[in-house]
Amino acid sequence: MSALREGRVHEVSVEARTVIVEGADVPVVHARPDGMPRAGIVLHPDIGGLRPLFDDLARRLATHGFAVCVTEPFARFDRSALVSVDDRMARVPELDDETQLADLDAAANLLVVADDVAHVSVLGFCIGGYYTFKAAASGRFDRAVAFYGMLRTPSQWHGPGHRDPLDVVADVCPTLAIFGSADTWTPEADIEALRAAWRERRDCEVVVVDGAGHGFVHDPDRPAHRADDAAACWVRALEFVSPSSG
Repeated sequence: MSALREGRVHEVSVEARTVIVEGADVPVVHARPDGMPRAGIVLHPDIGGLRPLFDDLARRLATHGFAVCVTEPFARFDRSALVSVDDRMARVPELDDETQLADLDAAANLLVVADDVAHVSVLGFCIGGYYTFKAAASGRFDRAVAFYGMLRTPSQWHGPGHRDPLDVVADVCPTLAIFGSADTWTPEADIEALRAAWRERRDCEVVVVDGAGHGFVHDPDRPAHRADDAAACWVRALEFVSPSSG
């Protein structure tokens, strides 16, 4: 079972649909609770993109009263040729910030129009966390939660369309950044650089879970998963993106 416990809303709808961004059909998963959602969450998944794991995660978030839209990072690629994580890893240099942020913006617009929410947060895992930092600095989102997002572009991902998240983190909306101390994708020096950038930001927070590796929260089937730590991080994340959190 997912570490994200279900909330009190029992009736939730989940649908696969598309949003159109600059003429491209971008696949998304849209979940909403019965009644009026209290806020919206745009979710950027890990490198594996849309799949049943994120259908279920969107549904679970919706049981907490959120309208949710999950985007596909490789929407403009032939995804039938991206069978494995390695296939996708090899194509990351061809992604670019402008396109990813445009897709997240379109997902936020869907929530505003379809679900009548005024408060929209962005949340992401792994490469999704990497883009979450950049989206948090775009001016589009009210709050952000980045789960183990890379703070510098990994060498194998370098491409002309990528900026390092550390270049923009001083300009983010209120943001919660969650890392594991044993995650080689986010070394201690990078996390300390983030702390330094946020030294005067009382609305931003860094959480480092001792001994946790990469991907310890969102996928309970991963060997890195730590159920108790993941559950605690989810509680913190949901409190952070709630409109009542200020």
